[in-house]
Amino acid sequence: MLNLFAEHWQDVFIDTFTTSLLAAIVLQVLLKLTMALEHKVGAFFKACPGRLMTFLRFFFAWLVLFGSKFVILEVIVQMFGDDMRFLGAFHGVVALIVVIVAMLVAEEIFVRIYRKLGDSSPSEEAGVRSEQAL
Repeated sequence: MLNLFAEHWQDVFIDTFTTSLLAAIVLQVLLKLTMALEHKVGAFFKACPGRLMTFLRFFFAWLVLFGSKFVILEVIVQMFGDDMRFLGAFHGVVALIVVIVAMLVAEEIFVRIYRKLGDSSPSEEAGVRSEQAL
């Protein structure tokens, strides 16, 4: 996914294929850590009753999800320097957000396809085959 953006969008620059592979792994790890933190924060506020806690749950979830993009961008800068750059609006934050959203959408599509393929168990298929043989 990252290479597609690097190849077709001038706001995403990656020097080499190896850099893009390493960056994709780093982005995936940072996204998983962000989601884990967001779920922990959400669970903390969900355990407390009241409208204020509901508001705080959504506010801090947004804060973690939005603020993490700046942390991710800085990690990319520190790890890869000039070998990888996000350019454009707000010093590349918009390009990074677009790439991350695309990565999450692609991941969700693949997970749904994988789960759909795994819906029918082998024993069910064997039962159907034996009935068809009769």
